Amino acid sequence: MAQPVTINIAATGRKITVPTGLFINNEFVPSIDSQDTIQCINPATEEVICSVVAGSEKDIDVAVAAARKAYKTTWGKNVTGWERSRLLNKLADLIERDAQELAELETLNNGKPVKIARDFDIGDSVQCLRYYAGFADKIVGQSIEVDNKTKMAFTRHDPIGVCGQIIPWNYPINMWSWKVAPALACGCTVVMKPSEITPLTALKLSELIIEAGFPPGVVNTVPSLGSVGGAALSSHMDVDKVAFTGSTVTGRRIMEAAAKSNLKKVTLELGGKSPHIVFESADLDQAANWTGLGILYNTGQDCTAGSRLFVQDTIYDKFINILVEKFKQLKVTNGFDEEAGAGPVVSKMQYDKIFSYIEGGKQQGAKAVLGGEKRPGKGYFVDPTIFVDVKPDMKIARDEIFGPVLAVAKFSTEEEAIALANDTSYGLGAGLHSNDASQCMRVSQALEAGTVWVNQYNLLNNNVPFGGKKQSGRELGSYALEEYTSVKAVHWNYGEKLDWPL
Repeated sequence: MAQPVTINIAATGRKITVPTGLFINNEFVPSIDSQDTIQCINPATEEVICSVVAGSEKDIDVAVAAARKAYKTTWGKNVTGWERSRLLNKLADLIERDAQELAELETLNNGKPVKIARDFDIGDSVQCLRYYAGFADKIVGQSIEVDNKTKMAFTRHDPIGVCGQIIPWNYPINMWSWKVAPALACGCTVVMKPSEITPLTALKLSELIIEAGFPPGVVNTVPSLGSVGGAALSSHMDVDKVAFTGSTVTGRRIMEAAAKSNLKKVTLELGGKSPHIVFESADLDQAANWTGLGILYNTGQDCTAGSRLFVQDTIYDKFINILVEKFKQLKVTNGFDEEAGAGPVVSKMQYDKIFSYIEGGKQQGAKAVLGGEKRPGKGYFVDPTIFVDVKPDMKIARDEIFGPVLAVAKFSTEEEAIALANDTSYGLGAGLHSNDASQCMRVSQALEAGTVWVNQYNLLNNNVPFGGKKQSGRELGSYALEEYTSVKAVHWNYGEKLDWPL
């Protein structure tokens, strides 16, 4: 077996034992053919936390075989919906029990504040598991009239099979639950590929899979580089479906690999460059608060981040002044600080990417009225940054930055605001603030986005579908069950006799 490590959390005095091997068939094992490891970094200190086994393409083969065996023997159509529900609820209970420990581990590896990891990410994950647990014994088909005297037809919603799940680093626990919960509820088995940047909580959650009582092979976890594990899952001939959350570029590669292999089903939840509109009738103080949540939550590392702000010209200067003061109030510091509202960004690569966009914005003529400068010392900290005088063709207005950088522009009319908002290749989220009910209805219908917030922003519910249009995907809600089932039509003849020859 691969040996676990004990991690000391200096800020709380807690000691957390974390497995470092690949989780296959309910065991933590070494790679069968590789000595490669993945270093896990604390983004607040830039120090190495530990190293975990880096899975190879052959390890993916072993994990897929384990998932297939479980699907054919102990899971899939071989277990009742009630039993799937019971195990999912048990898993939710265990995560809730260990919420503080999981939150501290998440903060150590990802950087986000402990209170946010615990109360929001993990709290939502527990709800997600329980939500889909409720569906596990309620997956039903239809009885269809064909000919009442001789025939009938009915449909079954069968589990789709072995699912490769590729999750990102911005919400490691949350994205794990979003992928695992509907898959297991429907009877699918899982090979999970966590981000190579933040694999620790996925490995810790794998321990709870055993404790909850899931049979071996139902959930397998293979930390690896995306170019290795992600690519292997996408092109694997015995994987029936791949679900991916991450960049549009990688999403295209996954879809191409799926098409070139066995035409497996693909679910993609990709990037965003979401617009946030403030009309003159809005409650400006509340609109500023929601704007802050929209771009500063999770230090801007959010696919729905409201990174393009459009403010009506009649209130523009007043609103910018309110916004700057609001942004200054957010404390960006080590996530173990109880007053932290945001932590560092997740990695040196992400830090450098964000500052390359900040410098590019300055060079293209945008004006930074807040932030935009590097801090001295250790840690990948990026302070809230507001750019004004932003033109639609600037890179900070076109590209997904994935950091706490807000690009602000003004508009005069409702029609202009809609046109500016829809001028993007993305369509994941959008928001608007107005006290004119008719305007709220008109604009929410005109915005080309899968999720539209009115007089709020960035809040999701497990029972509401989430996703987008254009280059963005969809999951959550009862709609997610369709992504993990295959509809079979059964035609039953009980009365017609066929004459032969024809």
